Amino acid sequence: MSYLHHQLDLFFTALQFYTRLPAPRWLVYRPENLSLATAYLPFVGWIVGFTAGAVWWAADYLTNSSIAVLCSMVISILLTGAFHEDGFADVCDGFGGGWTREKILEIMKDSRVGTYASVGLILILALKFALLQSIAGRESSMIGMLVGGHALSRLMPVFVIYMLPYARDTNSKAKPVAEKPPFWVLVSAIAFGILPLFGMVVYLRQLQLLAGILVLGLVTILLSRYFKKWIGGYTGDCLGAIQQVCEVAFYFFVVVLWKFI
Repeated sequence: MSYLHHQLDLFFTALQFYTRLPAPRWLVYRPENLSLATAYLPFVGWIVGFTAGAVWWAADYLTNSSIAVLCSMVISILLTGAFHEDGFADVCDGFGGGWTREKILEIMKDSRVGTYASVGLILILALKFALLQSIAGRESSMIGMLVGGHALSRLMPVFVIYMLPYARDTNSKAKPVAEKPPFWVLVSAIAFGILPLFGMVVYLRQLQLLAGILVLGLVTILLSRYFKKWIGGYTGDCLGAIQQVCEVAFYFFVVVLWKFI
């Protein structure tokens, strides 16, 4: 298999695993590719963010800003099948209702949605909506910020895979992803994760936006330490929660930054 063909395999593996978008029929599923495919997880964020931005632009032209923001959120959830939102909800339930490692892991594995998950999803989606509505006030920046937020927030879980051990002892859907991939995977993910932000820095001429990398890095470290303390590592749900919290943290950072510059 050629290098280019192998990289296409990894890209479409990431696309198939992290979104609801169809993969080519020639793609052969190989569990070992899931770990390597994390190199393209931030690039998947490009696709989700750009699609959400395009829907926002069209809806904003046809309706108004609030409806446009809501439509962009809906399409991003549809594209990913609420993959990361589901992880965030499970973490809310697990860490909200469990007081031991075993109980937390048991609750997170339960498919039922509890009070903590419901409240957590309502609050984080409401906050995301309010922040995006504020960012939409600068129409020329909205699409770039969506791409940057989705890409950078998907880079942070890749760091966690290298930082922490996998917490579960049994097989799960995320177990192949949890295997630490070669270093080139992290380098590729970093490149895909930060490139949109650099583009926005050049476009807006706001070097301060680069501080968003540090903010999300700090959020990731704090969440990682919390997961390490309670369950000794991370699970796939933890990775989803980190993506969701980091995406909202990025938009929060941008809104606060623009308020003072």
